[in-house]
Amino acid sequence: MSQTINADLPEASAIGETVRIVMGTLFARIQSGEYPTDSRLPSERALAAELGVSRNTVREALDVLEMRKMIRRRQGSGSFVIFQTEQVEAPIPGSVGERSSPLDHLIVRSIIEPEMTRLAVMNMTPKQLERLSQTIAQIEAVRTDLNEFIRLEEEFYRQIAQATRNPLLESCYEMMIEVCRQSFRAALMRKHLTPDRIQDFQTRFNSLFNAIATRDLEAAVEITKLHLVEEQKLFMHES
Repeated sequence: MSQTINADLPEASAIGETVRIVMGTLFARIQSGEYPTDSRLPSERALAAELGVSRNTVREALDVLEMRKMIRRRQGSGSFVIFQTEQVEAPIPGSVGERSSPLDHLIVRSIIEPEMTRLAVMNMTPKQLERLSQTIAQIEAVRTDLNEFIRLEEEFYRQIAQATRNPLLESCYEMMIEVCRQSFRAALMRKHLTPDRIQDFQTRFNSLFNAIATRDLEAAVEITKLHLVEEQKLFMHES
């Protein structure tokens, strides 16, 4: 049964910026399926340690997510996901995604992704590389399913973020994924992802994977930058 986000909520100004960041990170993980419906979230202590915030901040974020009927908290058992991921995606009122423009999104990606790729080339383990190879194989199998392609693209970059071994950068990129879903880019990509453009993206992702696999740092960063330039051209053309 599909759910709707409860609109009877505190004003956005009443929610601190750090709490909003934690909310956005957790919401992104719930929507991506990392925390699927009926699963239990990590403990407040674990989330606080991972995200580098206080337990009070995590508790406030969970309070708001519970008010928005995304999680249910059970005394002595923890917090459980009740949000249905198939529902229509909508920005959390006052969230970073709601307040960010498409240009904001592209600018931050151009700052984060090259450095994220550089760290991944240096730190990716053989096991992580094997997972990335499997994701590439799934990406290359897509022909016309736009939603599946976008989902796999998110997973490809999420795995690169995880390989940086920097939990703060990983959390920042989870927010980037969430902003991407809420922003102009998601609609733009669905509009322009023709079979030919999907094939072009597949070639770029495969080249990036090969550069990471061979530890070619310079090539991996350059491919990442060129891919961002192409997305910027697409955005400017649409604008």
